[in-house]
Order: sequence, then structure tokens, then C-alpha cells
Amino acid sequence: MARAILCVLDSFGIGGAPDAARFGDEGSNTLGHIASACMRGQGDREGLRAGPLTLPNMTALGLARAAKLAAGAVPAGMDASIEPIGIHGAASETSRGKDTPSGHWEIAGVPVSFEWGYFPDTVPSFPSELTQAIMREGGVPGILGDCHASGTVIIAELGEEHLRTGKPICYTSGDSVFQIAAHEEHFGLERLYSLCEIVRDLVDPYNIGRVIARPFAGKDAASFERTPNRRDYSVLPPEPTLLDRVVANGGKTLTVGKISDIFAHQGISKVLKAAGNNALFDRTLEAMEDAGDGDLVFANYIDFDSLYGHRRDVAGYAAALEALDRRLPELLAHLRDGDLLVLTADHGCDPTWKGTDHTRERVPVIGLLKGGSPLDIGVRTSFADIGESVAAHLGLAPGRHGTSFL
Repeated sequence: MARAILCVLDSFGIGGAPDAARFGDEGSNTLGHIASACMRGQGDREGLRAGPLTLPNMTALGLARAAKLAAGAVPAGMDASIEPIGIHGAASETSRGKDTPSGHWEIAGVPVSFEWGYFPDTVPSFPSELTQAIMREGGVPGILGDCHASGTVIIAELGEEHLRTGKPICYTSGDSVFQIAAHEEHFGLERLYSLCEIVRDLVDPYNIGRVIARPFAGKDAASFERTPNRRDYSVLPPEPTLLDRVVANGGKTLTVGKISDIFAHQGISKVLKAAGNNALFDRTLEAMEDAGDGDLVFANYIDFDSLYGHRRDVAGYAAALEALDRRLPELLAHLRDGDLLVLTADHGCDPTWKGTDHTRERVPVIGLLKGGSPLDIGVRTSFADIGESVAAHLGLAPGRHGTSFL
């Protein structure tokens, strides 16, 4: 029994979801549209990159072939003739949402079969009785925002009023989420966390998946920026996940980034936090050094989604993909004989698509079984196949959902 390393490139969809039309996302393709924009010269920004999207290490694992399986075409400028050295394929999501918890829980073997609650794209977005309860139980004089919004935009627009009034900035999106932004010093970080815990209880009757603390710093609209101290307050998964099963079997789960928050800190042995993909990658390597036989390292690289997908920044997304690809050999070098590495995603967030929300897409499933042979796994019918494959690799009994591809 060796180890498993599961890395989620947050929002790195590859198109082709069979039910995309139901979500208004038919034709969305995060990888495909980024690659096409780069080929047209639209991916260049301030010298960050120029020319075709260059992902040689992920291509060697089979990314181009996975993309062709998912969407029927090889992304512009990529080469699917290269024989993959590892596991390669794609997966469709069966969960009813295209949000972060749904994607991660399904990856961990627990698809979401129920409907999340959502707040309408109106002003106000939140029911008046919820707002009144937040004011009463949270001890705040009111709330600002009360709408669908981009987090960075709404902080720039309302941050100064927040400093004057002490009212937290509350907003939502196309996800099942209630987000609260507040200044770390003027409002207080611990006070923000406490408020989020109160709101977590208050939104349970609305079946909201997450409450997110969004602390920021700065003196005025020109200098406001979000800090790394984000915290997610998620509901518990409806049944034991891969993480619970690893721990129950005597193994450790070492989580990097926001994984622990997504799983409501259930089935978590060790939490390693960091700000930004590069630092998160460093912590993944650190977790691998600490992991032993039978352990799971589970990492999330959030920048693709939060900094580039939601902000519809094609050039930034392209540069971030290339930066992670350049570091991938370091991760491969840390693998021991028998280790399983899987790179995947939880949903799409096509930066060329309308709006600022996630997009319903298939995701890549690429990786390596150190010492094993290349394996074409085709298009899997559920993300849960990923979790079941990790479970099989770690010697766990089969779960209720998904089928191992190993």
C-alpha cells in the first residue's frame, strides 16, 4: 500500500458536459477557450505570456487527449499525438450543482443528489427576515450589498462605506453561498468569523451550501485587497467521504488549501494553508514529505477560480496554468514507487463565458501511478470514480458511488 496525492485545479474544466444546456453553459470550455484566445494573440497581458498555451508536462500526462475525449476536439495549439505517460481521461459530474462543495464531495465519492438553495439575482437578494436576524443576532447595524456581486468589485464599491458605518458587506452569486466581507482591523477578523458562524446557522433553513468570510485590508477603495484569511463554513457532506474512509482505515488525510473548509473539517488529519497557487504547491510538497503508506494528500489550487475564472481574466488564467505546469516535475520527483497522483478539477469557470459564475463542464482526470503503465480511462460518468480509484489504491472497501478505473 502506497500513498495517494489528489490535486484539484479549481475550475479547470475541459468542456463537453452532457447536461451543460440545463445550466445555461452549453459550449463553455475553460481549457479550449483559453487555448484559442492564446492562439489568436488574446492571451498576452503585460508580458506575462505570448503565443500558444504551453503545458508540456500536463500534455505528457495526457491532457490534450483528455480534452478531446471531453469536448470532441483538441484545444488549439496542443498536441494529442504525444503518447501519454500516465493515466488520462475525463469525467462528467452527476451532482445537481456546479459549485465547489458539489464538485469536491463528488470527487471524494459522495455525489450531491439534492438541490441546493440559491438567492435570487435581485436587489435585495436576501429575504428581509434573514437580514433582520443577522442584524439582531450578529449585533451589526445593518448590511451593505445584499446582491449578486464579484467580491473584488463590491469591496471597491462599498469598502469605504463599510469603514464609516461598521456594516458588513454581504453578497452572493450563482452558487449556493452567502459571503461576508469585512475589514480585518476596523471590523476585526475574529468578529467576522463569529458573524459567519451565526449566519451559518441562520441560512440552514434556506439550504445554503457555504458561508464565506472574506476579510480585506487597505485604507481606501484604491488600496483595498482581500487577505489570505478567507474561511469557509460548509454544511456537512450527507454521508462519509473518501477522507472519512481513509481515517477510519487508520490512514492520515493531509489537506492543502481550502479542502478542510469544504468538508467542514470532517475526516481531516492535518491542515496546511497558504495564499496563492505557488505557496499551495510548496505546501503540497511539504505534505508529501509527511505522508506515509495509506495516507491521502488532498490539495486545492484556488487561484485559477478566484483570481482568473471569476474575474474573466483569460491571460491570467493562461499564465497560472503554465506556472503550475512548470512546477509539475517537482511533484513528480516527490512520488515514491507505488504512489498514485491524480490531477483533476471540481467544475469549470470559463473566463470567456458570460457572467462571472462557474460553468458546467467535464473535468480532466490525468495523473500517474508511479511504476505503473499508461492508462486510458475514457470518459467517466461520475467524478465519484476518482474517489473510488483512490480508495481502491489505498486498499479501502468499495463505497456506495462510483467505480474504480484502476
